[in-house]
Amino acid sequence: MKYISTRGQAPELSFEDTMLTGLARDGGLYVPAEIPTLSHDDIAALAGLPYEEIAFRVMRPFVGDSFSDDEFAEIIAKAYAGFGHDARAPLKQLNEGHFLLELFHGPTLAFKDFAMQLIGQLFQVALKRRGERVTIVGATSGDTGSAAIEAFRGLDAVDVFILYPHGRVSEVQRRQMTTPQEPNVHALAMDGDFDACQARLKDMFNDFAFRDDVRLAGVNSINWARVLAQVVYYFSAATSLGAPHREVSFTVPTGNFGDIFAGYIAKRMGLPIDRLVVATNQNDILHRCLSGQGYRKGDTIPSISPSMDIQVSSNFERALFDAYGRDGGAVAQLMDELKTQGGFDVSQGAMQALRETYASGRVSEDETRAAIAHWAKASGELLCPHSAIGVDVGEAMRGSAAGPMITLATAHPAKFPAAVQDASGIHPPLPPRMADLYERPERVTRIANDLATLEDHIRKNIRT
Repeated sequence: MKYISTRGQAPELSFEDTMLTGLARDGGLYVPAEIPTLSHDDIAALAGLPYEEIAFRVMRPFVGDSFSDDEFAEIIAKAYAGFGHDARAPLKQLNEGHFLLELFHGPTLAFKDFAMQLIGQLFQVALKRRGERVTIVGATSGDTGSAAIEAFRGLDAVDVFILYPHGRVSEVQRRQMTTPQEPNVHALAMDGDFDACQARLKDMFNDFAFRDDVRLAGVNSINWARVLAQVVYYFSAATSLGAPHREVSFTVPTGNFGDIFAGYIAKRMGLPIDRLVVATNQNDILHRCLSGQGYRKGDTIPSISPSMDIQVSSNFERALFDAYGRDGGAVAQLMDELKTQGGFDVSQGAMQALRETYASGRVSEDETRAAIAHWAKASGELLCPHSAIGVDVGEAMRGSAAGPMITLATAHPAKFPAAVQDASGIHPPLPPRMADLYERPERVTRIANDLATLEDHIRKNIRT
């Protein structure tokens, strides 16, 4: 199994090298050179299996010879051993034909744990075998950072630095990043919004002298292994509701496009998905683009769903790559226009390809609050603001979709207690294992939105 860059100018890599590299040296994102497929019988056989077994069967074709079967099975088992629900990703029915896929039973109460716990185990095995160490730098709008710190804290071969926008994440999200005391993890509160954090991260990857000096690796959703891990729960959910014998549809609250792109990969693998619906908050660049208005950055407006406060959706580049017939030159030109002009128009052919795969909807702040309140009364289900956005759009789209609608619940409501209580009148408590979070001491560095300052801080704080 080989991986290629969306911009066409980087060498092909194996799965292991793709995972450890993160961003391609031409600035692109790695994708499989070919998408493996599962037969109707292969997919049918997944029904009723433990989540770990589904994960092995779905991901194994993408791994190639980077890990043996026994190694990979053990990695998967360790990755999900700490989840708080035996089903790992249980389904809950909201009403007739609409189901909630609960992805918040991992260590940090968010869907990012599915990928990050797996990557932590993959890195540990690969680096130990190679006798190497790496420096992981990530940018987060809230959940990726805490999931990465949780996955890599205490590991000898890894130093982790997470950039998050100062004052723009929830208190629970912040404390999950700032309270771990292991010396290999560092929370950096950067001035600016998430897009600024993400831009500085890409700048570091494109500074090849720095990149090579600190052996930089990335675990943002630019990392293919992140996307791959998320493909699994599309299969587990769909087969629980009758696939491949009937179609299903999914609605995904997303800002960076990685979680919904995982659904696209599942569909390409043969899972009978009718509709893949993008749900956005008021920072709706994806909805505007899919509505034919072009892909143009606006101001990032802080919201009660901060993990979606994004104007540059990194993984959308992967969708564009396929929509443009895997033309790396065309994608490179679009990304240059985005950088220099703040946006671009999507060609008619590519727009048609995107619309054949994705639908979209936008939810305002008031509509988000109303959705939280409604579903608390209608079903007893307390939704985080991101999940509420997904459910609101999913409910609107449900009538035009084939089969049941499955909405991804991306975070536990206790990660956003103020917003949930304001909307529903109910304070969502943290799980018992996290009950003392507000008493734990914090360790954080406030840092400027400046590449040289960031690189200097990282160089001075990596362990040798």
